Amino acid sequence: MSKKILLLHGWGGSDFPHWQSWVAGEIAKDYGEVCFLKFSDFDAPKLSLWKQELQKKLQSFQPDIVVCHSLANTLWFHLCNSTTMKTIEYLYLVAPPSLTCKVPELQEFFPILAPSNLYAKNSLLVGSSDDPYMHTNELESLANRLNINVKLLKNAGHINAQSGYGEWPWILKELQAKSKT
Repeated sequence: MSKKILLLHGWGGSDFPHWQSWVAGEIAKDYGEVCFLKFSDFDAPKLSLWKQELQKKLQSFQPDIVVCHSLANTLWFHLCNSTTMKTIEYLYLVAPPSLTCKVPELQEFFPILAPSNLYAKNSLLVGSSDDPYMHTNELESLANRLNINVKLLKNAGHINAQSGYGEWPWILKELQAKSKT
């Protein structure tokens, strides 16, 4: 039996050629159970609406694995800080923005405190040495506060299509392996 994988995009979505859309397609081609949630108005996100949409999807889909990219990490933190959730098996936090991000369009999401409980049995923080939204020293500090490991990619930007992450074989292999355990 394969595990259910939920992919959560950030500000602006993760349309093709972003690695999240590629991963969703690859998992589906292999008959895996995947949900690539499309949040409302992803170019002008609203925290309360996105939280409602995520809670509804968590309840209906009941994922085993969740993969957050960018602002979805912040959304996950908000949910962890404000409610009790069912614990998932694996959580991937990819390219989170600074907890004090100053992007004007996203101000209702920030600042945010790192949660004391991620509601995941296993978690991995994946960041880049040159992400414009999160410096490596803050990434390391966040990993320490969350008590999880970091996979630091060299010069991977924001780990999105603009920085060359359309096809991302590492994350696909990682999800396929976790899906079968």
